[in-house]
Amino acid sequence: MPLEDLEASRPVLEHRRVHQGKVFDLDADVVDLGDTQVLREYVAHPGAVAVIALDDDDRVLLLSQYRHPVRFELWEPPAGLRDVPDELLVVAAARELAEEADLHAASWWRLVDFFTTPGGSNERIRVFLARDLSAVPESDLFARTDEEAGMVPVWVPLDEAVDAALGGRLHSPTAVTGVLAAAAARARGWSTLESVPWPVEDPDAS
Repeated sequence: MPLEDLEASRPVLEHRRVHQGKVFDLDADVVDLGDTQVLREYVAHPGAVAVIALDDDDRVLLLSQYRHPVRFELWEPPAGLRDVPDELLVVAAARELAEEADLHAASWWRLVDFFTTPGGSNERIRVFLARDLSAVPESDLFARTDEEAGMVPVWVPLDEAVDAALGGRLHSPTAVTGVLAAAAARARGWSTLESVPWPVEDPDAS
């Protein structure tokens, strides 16, 4: 039997929105677990995408961004919310790569999927691997604001990024998960990667 997480929703007897926020909401569900009923509060999140962009020298692009809840400046890959209705995941990832890193990518693969905090949030992130990079034309550059305006980009050898993740020097879940997944895929000759058609012509293609 393969090792695989299974979707297995339990009956929700009562649902209410405790707080509606600017980006995230707080929901409360009374859940029937069969032999007992429990109240569970959790952050309702739209989901997100992240991009491990690798250049021809196997260097990964990381961006320094201030994250106020943890009071840290974290090194993270380009990433963002799924906040455009019906937008395909790879299209969202390409948009974030262009907006945050001023880059286009000609080759895309699904790298890894994960829940960030399954005990307290329904946030789900898909991390893509992007290669064959090129610069966004100056006329199309995105004007970054707020925390994104101060992001500092660095290109780090993938092995160095792995050392930083394993050494406890990286804390962003997209950075740690994405970097380690990319290293594991490279160790397998990239044979485990799922290619994503690009450019997307058929909305059902990815």
